[in-house]
Amino acid sequence: MSALIDVAVRRPADPATQPGQPLLLFLHGFGSHEEDLAGLASFLPDRFDWVSLRAPLAISASGFAWFPITTPGKPEPAPVHDATEAILRWLDDHVDESTPIIPVGFSQGGLMVTQLLRHSPARFAAGVVLSGFSLDAVLPGDEELARLRPPVFFGRGDVDGVISPQTTARIAAWLPAHSTLTEKVYPGLAHSISAEELADISAFLDDAVPATAS
Repeated sequence: MSALIDVAVRRPADPATQPGQPLLLFLHGFGSHEEDLAGLASFLPDRFDWVSLRAPLAISASGFAWFPITTPGKPEPAPVHDATEAILRWLDDHVDESTPIIPVGFSQGGLMVTQLLRHSPARFAAGVVLSGFSLDAVLPGDEELARLRPPVFFGRGDVDGVISPQTTARIAAWLPAHSTLTEKVYPGLAHSISAEELADISAFLDDAVPATAS
């Protein structure tokens, strides 16, 4: 059965996204839920609308995942592809095609950010990868993505005990060839998001998606 996304939370003031208003698409990490990254919105530019999706794979009563963990850092491509398609279907059904979309993902959700960019390079205005990684494969959209080089923020801590150094090295080598990269490494930060990183993300968003685009 194909993955299905049927739960999302939106910015409370906006019952529906507004055509043309830039949209932050929050994608949580393994074992979390749609309310998790929604809390970041208050630290980011207010001119951005936002929506936070629940991953389709239930792994506990309140925890969800975009794909199963088999070999850490090297997921099987098929379930990752299914989750990517599910997000794109949700966007097709709920977001106006004129809306600039910026996926923002943490950990496993960070991989989903890279997947969206690789699957539909022209659809997304930018991307934010937080303590994330990338699929160890060559995908059909990679060549187009390398041509377009959308703005991407890649932030991580230097004492992350969840994402292995080898996995981090893979995305750190891949991103410069496929994006216009802003990379930040935070001393002493584990598998988490800091106030300093949120300030850097906010500045990145203002630069990557100018107010005239809204």
